[in-house]
Amino acid sequence: MAEVIVEQRIAAPPATVYRYLTQAEYWKRWQGADATLDAMPGGIFSMVMGNGMSTRGQFVELIPDTRVVFTWGWIDRPGIPPGSTTVEIDLKAMGNDTLLILTHRGLSQDEAPMHQMGWKHYLPRLAMVAAGGDPGPDPGPG
Repeated sequence: MAEVIVEQRIAAPPATVYRYLTQAEYWKRWQGADATLDAMPGGIFSMVMGNGMSTRGQFVELIPDTRVVFTWGWIDRPGIPPGSTTVEIDLKAMGNDTLLILTHRGLSQDEAPMHQMGWKHYLPRLAMVAAGGDPGPDPGPG
């Protein structure tokens, strides 16, 4: 199995970034057209992307302002069934900024490049909105 690791520096404190990872109304501002997030261990993680593709999983671990872990998979795309991979997001304070380190584990060698491209598209959008900007309509990755 493969894993994808992507880092993003964000001009906002970890508490602000954490909100964008755990509350649906904030998540939708940077990724997805719709989201259902029940941010507690065992709670649902579900999102509909701008292109209509849907993900589903559940929250595994939440440490306020520090770490978010959830399972991930596609409802309508073969290769990664709902909840079959794990996304770990660590937030590290760097002065007034946050270093976000995302590790997506359990991907096949075939799926890893697509997810690498996707996270590299979406994390800058998260950085923009968490810093108070507007990333605009999502054109989707690459």
